[in-house]
Amino acid sequence: MSVLRPQDQLPDLNTATILLVGTEDALLQQLADSMLKEDCASMLKVHLAQSLPLPSNVNRPRIDLIVFVVNLHSKYSLRNVEESLRHVDATFFLGKVGFLATGAGRDSHCSVHRNTVLKLAQTYRSPLLFCDLEVEGLRATMAQRLVRMLQICAGHVPGVSALNLLSLMRCPENPFQEDL
Repeated sequence: MSVLRPQDQLPDLNTATILLVGTEDALLQQLADSMLKEDCASMLKVHLAQSLPLPSNVNRPRIDLIVFVVNLHSKYSLRNVEESLRHVDATFFLGKVGFLATGAGRDSHCSVHRNTVLKLAQTYRSPLLFCDLEVEGLRATMAQRLVRMLQICAGHVPGVSALNLLSLMRCPENPFQEDL
Protein backbone atom coordinates (compact mmCIF):
# COMPACT_ATOMS: atom_id res chain seq x y z
CA MET A 1 0.00 0.00 0.00
CA SER A 2 1.41 3.38 -1.02
CA VAL A 3 1.01 6.12 1.59
CA LEU A 4 1.18 9.72 0.43
CA ARG A 5 3.72 11.69 2.51
CA PRO A 6 4.24 15.47 2.43
CA GLN A 7 8.05 15.29 2.40
CA ASP A 8 8.41 12.72 -0.40
CA GLN A 9 9.85 15.49 -2.58
CA LEU A 10 11.80 18.67 -1.95
CA PRO A 11 9.81 21.85 -2.62
CA ASP A 12 10.20 23.57 -5.98
CA LEU A 13 11.08 27.24 -5.76
CA ASN A 14 7.97 29.41 -5.93
CA THR A 15 5.72 26.46 -6.87
CA ALA A 16 2.57 25.41 -5.03
CA THR A 17 0.86 22.10 -5.77
CA ILE A 18 -2.65 21.05 -4.77
CA LEU A 19 -4.24 17.63 -5.15
CA LEU A 20 -8.03 17.59 -5.54
CA VAL A 21 -9.47 14.14 -4.75
CA GLY A 22 -13.05 13.30 -5.63
CA THR A 23 -15.37 11.37 -7.89
CA GLU A 24 -16.82 14.37 -9.76
CA ASP A 25 -14.34 14.69 -12.64
CA ALA A 26 -16.11 17.53 -14.46
CA LEU A 27 -16.58 19.64 -11.32
CA LEU A 28 -12.99 19.07 -10.20
CA GLN A 29 -11.72 20.10 -13.62
CA GLN A 30 -13.84 23.26 -13.56
CA LEU A 31 -12.53 24.09 -10.08
CA ALA A 32 -8.95 23.44 -11.23
CA ASP A 33 -9.46 25.72 -14.24
CA SER A 34 -10.87 28.45 -11.98
CA MET A 35 -7.86 28.14 -9.66
CA LEU A 36 -5.41 28.42 -12.54
CA LYS A 37 -7.11 31.67 -13.65
CA GLU A 38 -6.37 33.28 -10.28
CA ASP A 39 -3.66 35.92 -10.09
CA CYS A 40 -0.94 34.36 -7.96
CA ALA A 41 2.74 35.09 -7.43
CA SER A 42 3.44 31.35 -7.16
CA MET A 43 3.37 28.92 -10.03
CA LEU A 44 0.24 26.86 -9.36
CA LYS A 45 0.02 23.18 -10.15
CA VAL A 46 -3.34 21.46 -9.79
CA HIS A 47 -3.55 17.67 -9.90
CA LEU A 48 -6.78 15.70 -9.93
CA ALA A 49 -7.37 12.18 -8.67
CA GLN A 50 -10.54 10.15 -8.34
CA SER A 51 -9.11 8.32 -5.35
CA LEU A 52 -5.94 7.44 -3.47
CA PRO A 53 -3.47 5.82 -3.53
CA LEU A 54 -1.91 7.49 -6.54
CA PRO A 55 -0.16 5.24 -9.04
CA SER A 56 3.38 4.52 -7.84
CA ASN A 57 4.87 4.37 -11.32
CA VAL A 58 4.58 8.10 -12.05
CA ASN A 59 6.98 10.90 -11.13
CA ARG A 60 4.90 12.66 -8.51
CA PRO A 61 5.53 16.28 -7.49
CA ARG A 62 5.61 17.43 -3.89
CA ILE A 63 2.03 18.06 -2.78
CA ASP A 64 1.45 21.08 -0.54
CA LEU A 65 -2.30 20.68 0.03
CA ILE A 66 -4.82 17.87 -0.44
CA VAL A 67 -8.50 18.74 -0.72
CA PHE A 68 -10.99 15.89 -0.51
CA VAL A 69 -14.20 16.79 -2.34
CA VAL A 70 -17.41 15.17 -1.12
CA ASN A 71 -20.56 15.47 -3.22
CA LEU A 72 -23.45 15.55 -0.78
CA HIS A 73 -25.65 13.93 -3.44
CA SER A 74 -23.53 10.78 -3.58
CA LYS A 75 -22.85 8.23 -0.84
CA TYR A 76 -20.24 6.75 -3.18
CA SER A 77 -18.38 10.08 -3.09
CA LEU A 78 -18.24 9.94 0.72
CA ARG A 79 -17.11 6.29 0.76
CA ASN A 80 -14.43 7.10 -1.81
CA VAL A 81 -13.05 9.92 0.35
CA GLU A 82 -13.15 7.76 3.48
CA GLU A 83 -11.24 5.00 1.69
CA SER A 84 -8.72 7.46 0.20
CA LEU A 85 -7.96 8.97 3.62
CA ARG A 86 -6.33 5.68 4.65
CA HIS A 87 -3.58 6.35 2.10
CA VAL A 88 -2.50 9.71 3.54
CA ASP A 89 0.37 9.98 6.00
CA ALA A 90 -0.62 11.43 9.39
CA THR A 91 1.77 14.38 9.02
CA PHE A 92 -0.41 15.74 6.19
CA PHE A 93 -3.10 16.38 8.78
CA LEU A 94 -0.96 19.09 10.35
CA GLY A 95 -2.67 21.73 8.23
CA LYS A 96 -2.18 20.32 4.73
CA VAL A 97 -5.54 18.58 4.27
CA GLY A 98 -8.96 20.09 3.79
CA PHE A 99 -12.45 18.93 2.92
CA LEU A 100 -14.83 20.54 0.47
CA ALA A 101 -18.50 19.59 0.48
CA THR A 102 -20.40 20.40 -2.68
CA GLY A 103 -24.08 20.18 -3.52
CA ALA A 104 -25.35 21.66 -0.26
CA GLY A 105 -27.53 24.15 -2.14
CA ARG A 106 -30.17 21.51 -2.82
CA ASP A 107 -30.69 20.01 0.65
CA SER A 108 -33.70 17.95 -0.41
CA HIS A 109 -31.57 15.93 -2.85
CA CYS A 110 -28.71 15.23 -0.43
CA SER A 111 -27.99 11.60 0.37
CA VAL A 112 -25.07 12.57 2.64
CA HIS A 113 -25.96 14.77 5.61
CA ARG A 114 -23.80 17.83 6.29
CA ASN A 115 -23.12 16.63 9.82
CA THR A 116 -21.56 13.43 8.45
CA VAL A 117 -18.98 15.46 6.54
CA LEU A 118 -18.51 17.81 9.51
CA LYS A 119 -17.74 14.84 11.77
CA LEU A 120 -15.29 13.51 9.18
CA ALA A 121 -13.46 16.84 9.11
CA GLN A 122 -13.47 17.01 12.92
CA THR A 123 -12.08 13.46 13.15
CA TYR A 124 -9.14 14.45 10.96
CA ARG A 125 -8.83 17.91 12.56
CA SER A 126 -9.03 19.48 9.13
CA PRO A 127 -11.00 22.45 7.80
CA LEU A 128 -14.30 21.94 6.02
CA LEU A 129 -15.55 24.30 3.32
CA PHE A 130 -18.97 24.26 1.68
CA CYS A 131 -19.53 25.34 -1.91
CA ASP A 132 -21.91 24.50 -4.72
CA LEU A 133 -19.30 23.94 -7.43
CA GLU A 134 -21.97 23.88 -10.13
CA VAL A 135 -22.52 27.64 -9.68
CA GLU A 136 -19.77 29.51 -11.54
CA GLY A 137 -19.60 32.52 -9.19
CA LEU A 138 -19.38 30.34 -6.10
CA ARG A 139 -16.80 28.13 -7.78
CA ALA A 140 -14.65 31.19 -8.60
CA THR A 141 -14.84 32.37 -4.97
CA MET A 142 -13.87 28.90 -3.73
CA ALA A 143 -10.98 28.85 -6.20
CA GLN A 144 -9.69 32.10 -4.66
CA ARG A 145 -9.92 30.64 -1.17
CA LEU A 146 -8.18 27.42 -2.15
CA VAL A 147 -5.38 29.32 -3.90
CA ARG A 148 -4.83 31.36 -0.73
CA MET A 149 -4.82 28.22 1.42
CA LEU A 150 -2.41 26.59 -1.02
CA GLN A 151 -0.02 29.55 -0.90
CA ILE A 152 0.02 29.33 2.90
CA CYS A 153 0.51 25.54 2.92
CA ALA A 154 3.35 25.88 0.40
CA GLY A 155 5.08 28.38 2.70
CA HIS A 156 4.72 31.32 0.31
CA VAL A 157 3.00 33.66 2.79
CA PRO A 158 5.52 35.13 5.23
CA GLY A 159 4.65 34.69 8.89
CA VAL A 160 1.80 32.22 8.34
CA SER A 161 2.20 28.43 8.35
CA ALA A 162 -0.22 25.62 7.58
CA LEU A 163 -0.67 25.09 11.32
CA ASN A 164 -1.45 28.79 11.79
CA LEU A 165 -4.05 28.52 9.04
CA LEU A 166 -5.62 25.50 10.73
CA SER A 167 -5.94 27.36 14.03
CA LEU A 168 -7.29 30.48 12.29
CA MET A 169 -10.05 28.48 10.66
CA ARG A 170 -11.41 27.34 14.02
CA CYS A 171 -13.66 29.16 16.44
CA PRO A 172 -14.60 28.13 20.02
CA GLU A 173 -18.30 27.48 19.37
CA ASN A 174 -17.78 25.59 16.10
CA PRO A 175 -14.52 23.65 15.68
CA PHE A 176 -14.38 24.43 11.97
CA GLN A 177 -15.69 27.44 10.14
CA GLU A 178 -17.31 26.93 6.79
CA ASP A 179 -15.37 29.75 5.14
CA LEU A 180 -11.94 31.36 5.35
